[in-house]
Amino acid sequence: MAELSRFVPVSDSRPDDAPWPAAVWPVPAGTVLRIGDVSLSLAESADAPELFAALDHDAVWTHVKGRPASPDGWVAALDAAPLIGRTPWTVRLGGAVVGTTSFLEVSPGDARLEIGFTTYAPSVWGTIINPACKLLLMQWAFETAHMGRVQLKTDIRNARSQAAIAKLGARFEGVLRRYQRRADDTVRDTVLFSVLADEWPEVKLGLEARVAEGMALN
Repeated sequence: MAELSRFVPVSDSRPDDAPWPAAVWPVPAGTVLRIGDVSLSLAESADAPELFAALDHDAVWTHVKGRPASPDGWVAALDAAPLIGRTPWTVRLGGAVVGTTSFLEVSPGDARLEIGFTTYAPSVWGTIINPACKLLLMQWAFETAHMGRVQLKTDIRNARSQAAIAKLGARFEGVLRRYQRRADDTVRDTVLFSVLADEWPEVKLGLEARVAEGMALN
């Protein structure tokens, strides 16, 4: 009880906050986001065989729950995604499927969403794929949908993901304790990051520079 008595309420860091309009949602059918050879299209059942071939690696699913066991499993996962509020994208490099990522936890009225359920083929880890995808998704979220907040979360045990999210320019907000069940039924602590609309111009410049440098090297 002594510890509780020392708690000091957090003050409002935005006392002059202005009204913010509701966001534009959903993503229009047929939307394709593209930069260079990297493209994101709304995932379809027809993508299932390529997604399975690209992502059927143990390392890909170490910290992500819901590994499909077959192309049919991918079809089922994609069909179920809208029912749980997830909008999945198929990630391609030069036309070849190399991963998937999603919008989730979407609240248009609050003008916020999350980018998550992101898995890439090991062959593109550490390349421009992740910064390019985050650039495209956040650009759509902030500039087309008029979101005020984009958040990203990861397992506290996934140090590689934490470093990658921080490198994007997202701000660390804290740890959500015993937040989400893993595939092995343990319940993970989740590390939370975010980017706000007023931070986006600076974050965008950093991502554009990283992507341009990566493309120049290729």
